[in-house]
Amino acid sequence: MSGVGAPTSKSVGAQRQNIMAYLYVLESLDDGRYYVGSTINLTQRLRHHLGGHTPTTKRFGEIKLVFSQEYSTLKEARKIECRLKRLKRKDYLARIIADGYIKLKMNMGQ
Repeated sequence: MSGVGAPTSKSVGAQRQNIMAYLYVLESLDDGRYYVGSTINLTQRLRHHLGGHTPTTKRFGEIKLVFSQEYSTLKEARKIECRLKRLKRKDYLARIIADGYIKLKMNMGQ
């Protein structure tokens, strides 16, 4: 018997088909800080941020989406997100935004 909200094997299979993941960067219009995140539903996630429902970006004041890039899996997008967050370099994020793409190579063994 499945628990409430537990995915069925049919829904899990459907979820794996044609789902793209996104890495995105938001910028604070108040002070220029960046927020890096990943999601499978960019529109919904942006609404969440813009609605003030995310504690981290709520403190940013007014924000805007300045970059997004598609990945084939959420796992891949999250690995790139973690690497960018570890860099802690605003200049590198600014370059990604200016270039319009991320040049980081993904090692799946990491």
